[in-house]
Amino acid sequence: MTNPTALAFGYPGSKIAETDHWLILLRPKQPTFGSLVLVCKETVQAFSEVSPAAFADLQVAVAGIERLLKAQVDYEKINYLMLMMVDKDVHFHVLPRYEGAREHEGASFPDAGWPAAPALGAAVELSAEGVERLAQRFAQAWVQA
Repeated sequence: MTNPTALAFGYPGSKIAETDHWLILLRPKQPTFGSLVLVCKETVQAFSEVSPAAFADLQVAVAGIERLLKAQVDYEKINYLMLMMVDKDVHFHVLPRYEGAREHEGASFPDAGWPAAPALGAAVELSAEGVERLAQRFAQAWVQA
């Protein structure tokens, strides 16, 4: 059964990849181009409750994310934010950071917070169709990376 956090971020339409213990989803609101959500598939709401197997598998997920985003976004830094206030299940917001902007399908995705903290409120919101198209593009790149 999929947890409510994954569903809140558009699963299954936003799914890029998964490992044994983690889902890699495209974030519908994009503070920077390529923003993702890394959701633990276990039913845990505290980071300390994540199983040892999921902690080990986190390295696999992070390595895949960084390969993917370097190739697709060419980020300069990457931020992993654990902000479990509204969505309670263990998850990270993954934000590729860069100076300037990235372009996709005619839209500009500036990193409004660069070089300081990310500006989460300055996000470009993708349509459901836009999320699925970009998630599919990233899913294909994940397999090839």
